[in-house]
Amino acid sequence: MRRVGAVDCGTNSIRLLVGDVGVDATGGPALREVSRQMQVVRLGEGVDRTGRIAPDAMARTLAAAEGYAVLCREAGCESVRFVATSASRDASNAEEFVEGVRQAFGDLAVEPEVVPGEEEARLSFVGATSGLRAAGAPAPYLVVDIGGGSTEFVLGTDRVEAARSVDIGCVRMTERHLHDDPPTEDQVWAALSDIVRAIEEVAQEVDLGGVGTLVGLAGSVTTVTAHALDLPSYLRDRIHGADVPVADVIDASTDLLLRPRSRRRELPFMHEGRVDVIGAGALVWRTVVQRVAHDSGLATVRASETDILDGIALSQL
Repeated sequence: MRRVGAVDCGTNSIRLLVGDVGVDATGGPALREVSRQMQVVRLGEGVDRTGRIAPDAMARTLAAAEGYAVLCREAGCESVRFVATSASRDASNAEEFVEGVRQAFGDLAVEPEVVPGEEEARLSFVGATSGLRAAGAPAPYLVVDIGGGSTEFVLGTDRVEAARSVDIGCVRMTERHLHDDPPTEDQVWAALSDIVRAIEEVAQEVDLGGVGTLVGLAGSVTTVTAHALDLPSYLRDRIHGADVPVADVIDASTDLLLRPRSRRRELPFMHEGRVDVIGAGALVWRTVVQRVAHDSGLATVRASETDILDGIALSQL
């Protein structure tokens, strides 16, 4: 086993996984988690409107990267892979951010990667499906990763068979449409129109009608799942692998969308950094679940706490 660091820098949060990667008894990839960190830095704040990473957002994210570099050194990581996604892809000053990350990691010789949506999708699929076959989940798997700026749809069984990335993330939809607290009916319909249009684009490339298991990733999905399960706090072990009835997902998503932020904040599992954007994330997840459940006849959907971050770690094997 070798010690690696994996960093996923998205539109809303930046996360670190330190783990040991190797090969298991069957010859397949294995990952043993050492530590996992997450900070909400909102790198993509305003990017949809301005096309640039704002100075404050840049500073917050680079400060977090410096902290992660310290943790990687202390853990003895032999390699570190830093992957940046939607906000960095869309920003005209992304190279300034990339250079800042290089400096933050210094002697660790990290080369930040602003990956295209297809690579983001592949990494998410690898991370999310590593334990599905052992758990007896029926294939094929549709992995849906709802980020801050974009959402990835990836279909496959042993490998990726089709993938599409669309710009309907929770931060982007909040900034574009959901301005009031709670959002007005007109604002919700405007956001829903964008989401439905994007899913139709996905359906041209990814078969939504032959899905055996729908797996949702990232904070919007896990927060909706925690709400559907009525958890007393954010319990990662309860959320990971949970099969939740479609009707419960729809009810929990709708409740989060229509709650004012003050009442979202009262929920015991709610991360402060998600309070203002969870409504949009829940709306994206609700719409995806409704469409896929209808087309594929699914009664439940699954949440996963293993995702692109695990895929980034395993890619260093």
